[in-house]
Amino acid sequence: MDCWIQRILTLPPQRRGFHLITSQVVQKLPELRSIKTGLLNLFLQHTSASLTVNENASPEVRVDLESSINALVPEDFPYAHSLEGPDDMPAHIKSSLFGPSLTIPVHEGRLALGVWQGIYLCEHRDRGGPRQLVLTLHGEADGLGERVSG
Repeated sequence: MDCWIQRILTLPPQRRGFHLITSQVVQKLPELRSIKTGLLNLFLQHTSASLTVNENASPEVRVDLESSINALVPEDFPYAHSLEGPDDMPAHIKSSLFGPSLTIPVHEGRLALGVWQGIYLCEHRDRGGPRQLVLTLHGEADGLGERVSG
């Protein structure tokens, strides 16, 4: 049976950096276990944070990602858009580089991520506030029947 499920996941405010959110995404979609083959699209409804998939084991990877993106997009550049603080325009640029969305295959009831891959919220502001993700799961369901609703 073909099914569509859409949910909003609100993530609590995070400090600037790269934060693993794979478990929060999976917990928000218990129906994922019933999808044999499908896709999960994640869309972040913000312009100063982003999403990426990267290594999920070593915390040093998160530190290096943050250091590297800060070196590529410095706060001390003379940006025209500066009314919201020195971290705002760089956050918009970083968000554009990583992007607001991801699409991940679903295989046999699980996200088809590699062994060392995890989903990251990339918070580019010092105080970005809560972040909302639209999760859209589409796939061939196994036994969901009438329980599935948007």
